[in-house]
Amino acid sequence: MTEKIKRKKSLYLRLRDNAGVQNSMTIILPVILGLVIFGLWQGQVLHGMFGTDTFTLPLPTKIVGIMADNMDKIIENSLSTIAVAALGLAIGSVLGYVIAMLSAMMGGLSLIGAFASIPVVALAPVFNNWTKDISHDAEIRSTIAKIVVVMLIAAADMGINAYRGLTELKPYSEDLMSTYAANRRKVFFKLRLPNSLPYVFDALKISVPACIMTTIVSEYFAEYITGVGRAIRENIVLAQYSTAWAYIVTACVIGVLAYVILLIFQGILLRRYR
Repeated sequence: MTEKIKRKKSLYLRLRDNAGVQNSMTIILPVILGLVIFGLWQGQVLHGMFGTDTFTLPLPTKIVGIMADNMDKIIENSLSTIAVAALGLAIGSVLGYVIAMLSAMMGGLSLIGAFASIPVVALAPVFNNWTKDISHDAEIRSTIAKIVVVMLIAAADMGINAYRGLTELKPYSEDLMSTYAANRRKVFFKLRLPNSLPYVFDALKISVPACIMTTIVSEYFAEYITGVGRAIRENIVLAQYSTAWAYIVTACVIGVLAYVILLIFQGILLRRYR
């Protein structure tokens, strides 16, 4: 009886099937891509490809230098943007989860789905006009308008994803709770709420960058001159493209850091949850 000869896997297959290598590649590949883009940008290869100059598309070293020279102002505008995004995200996420619970009990997510399909560029000017009579202070009116827009975006994302987590239960799990004579409160806290937790983080993965982007877009139309988005607009109007790019890079850094913090928090919480 002949034994089957086991062939060794190739290096590519072994690396592909290695979980540690795959997790590392999710970090290594984006870093490599970023370094390639940085090299092409600094070497003015991108300028040749897109037919632009260093005035409209400044070199990365110049952008970093402007960020260092204007760090105090950048931090001030960044904190304003982060505050609006965080508050709108928190209120919107809670509101979205409450709507998801009501929808899971009564059925339907048509209203929240409608808000998810409305572009931010359409919402921001409308709410700026609606909040004009709230206060005589332009800063208060502007802040409320921006928070409301961010809140609606966060509520839409959370409502849709949380609804899935509350309703897409494991087969027969709800029937099993019924055999234990569990009331609605126990079914929610023991079954639906734990089942929806991963979906909540799925919603936040969408909401966190979306809320930061929504805040920046809302600042374009806001009355009060503050925030990263407003700084981008004002510097573009004044043809200060290098400073505008410094704020664009700042917006990217805020989004990446917020997403990384969310992933760390998710890893800690879901590990305990499991």
